[in-house]
Amino acid sequence: MEPSAPTPRFPVVVRAKGVTPAERYLQRLCDRSFLSLWSYPRVFRDQKVSGKGDGKELCDLLVVFGDDVLIFSDKSCAFPRTGNIQLDWSRWFRTAVAKSAEQTWGAERWLREHPNRIFVDRACTQPFPLEIPPADQMRAHRMVVAHNVADRCAAFFKGGSGTLMFDSTLTGKDHYQDPNKCQPFNVGWVDAARSFVHVLDDASLDILLNARDTITDFVDYLRWKEELVCSARNRGIVICYCGEEDLLANYVMEFKDGRHGFSLPNDINGVFLQEGDWAYFQSSPQRAAQLEADKISHVWDDLIETFNKNILDGTSYSATTPLIADREKIMRFLAREPRVRRRMLADLLLGLIENTTETHRGTRVVLPSNPGDPHYCFLVLPNPFGRPWEEYREVRSHLLEALCFVTKLVFPDALDIIGLATDAGVETVSRSEDSLYLDARNWSEELEAHARGLQRDLGLLTNLKTFRDKVVEYPDQQMVDRVEPGPNARNKPCPCGSGKKYKKCHGR
Repeated sequence: MEPSAPTPRFPVVVRAKGVTPAERYLQRLCDRSFLSLWSYPRVFRDQKVSGKGDGKELCDLLVVFGDDVLIFSDKSCAFPRTGNIQLDWSRWFRTAVAKSAEQTWGAERWLREHPNRIFVDRACTQPFPLEIPPADQMRAHRMVVAHNVADRCAAFFKGGSGTLMFDSTLTGKDHYQDPNKCQPFNVGWVDAARSFVHVLDDASLDILLNARDTITDFVDYLRWKEELVCSARNRGIVICYCGEEDLLANYVMEFKDGRHGFSLPNDINGVFLQEGDWAYFQSSPQRAAQLEADKISHVWDDLIETFNKNILDGTSYSATTPLIADREKIMRFLAREPRVRRRMLADLLLGLIENTTETHRGTRVVLPSNPGDPHYCFLVLPNPFGRPWEEYREVRSHLLEALCFVTKLVFPDALDIIGLATDAGVETVSRSEDSLYLDARNWSEELEAHARGLQRDLGLLTNLKTFRDKVVEYPDQQMVDRVEPGPNARNKPCPCGSGKKYKKCHGR
């Protein structure tokens, strides 16, 4: 699968476009974070009567990535100005939040019951190109994006970011009907009898999708938040926070046992997160160092999008199957890498390209960092004698396949092997790429003998040089020592990610 064919050779997917400026902005954010192959604006369900009529819009944007399904309902409703803030809030909430939540629940129900009746066009002629996960495996995340509230919220509280507050004691009609419970600019459970819905506003949407800007990082945060609020509800614990960004700050600053986020102690009846934690994190040297270190990782994003564009446009150079759902599975391995690991992968790939001469091939095998990670095989192959393009591409493709087989021979525990090949030379004007997936679970004596012959004949992985490296999320952790603690900062999680309070870590 290589992105350079000029005209479509495989099925083409024409994604819809957002209608309103808010929908188009959501699409741009999701395309950047979740990438184009998995983000689909304005998906439709087939509810035609006797084969007549158009389909009905399922949701404003649908993201399908393996078993995770993100359902977005985006509403841009003017915030009323009657002079009665409780009345204004009630009317806005019912239109912008409650109705949008209904759309997400309805979309989830349809996806579970009719996964084969989803289309990317209103006429329902182009089926949704990816596999909808089975109902018993689907992890649905319902997202309401409500606009035109940040300015009124900031004015009401006389400052702040303008993001909506969260209060888990608010449920259903408490948001807009009961004057004794209705709290303007506070949300909780939109409907206590149904699944949890994430309610984001103009400001928090932007913060969240910029801070957790890969599908894995974003979904990990959503799943942690869902577990947190559901656990608190079951245990009778009240959770309140001043804005989505402050919950996010506590999530990213707490790191324990290989995952972000804090857990609820046994001896409490409430949790309150005050405003300012996100500002504290944003101004820390750790955040600056993280953003600087992340720059190289976007090379990995660009590589995925190069393949994605040609998959959607039907212009892949070659493919073993015309089905987009099959080719998506290869790209999903690359796209499920979190931001930190993308740094390492991009650095290793670029380093191999830079160090491979015009007369020698370069190979590199990247081992898994965690259980379930694939083995990556990188191949950089020059064309020193200027052989015809088709001939060079065929040789490179076969060599990449051989490299994947030999990788299984050298690393018998490998199950998922991803091969990536490209041209030599950092100054190459028209670069091409190949990708290949080897499912090495059904390994046999015949395949092993074949791999041994390839290793012997082609000299692949016969003189291995191994090295280890460690990539941390916040590279310059010692810079925390020079942070001037803000209000109550000594009792907050240390930005270094140790899981300890600042006063017991770098604030000592």
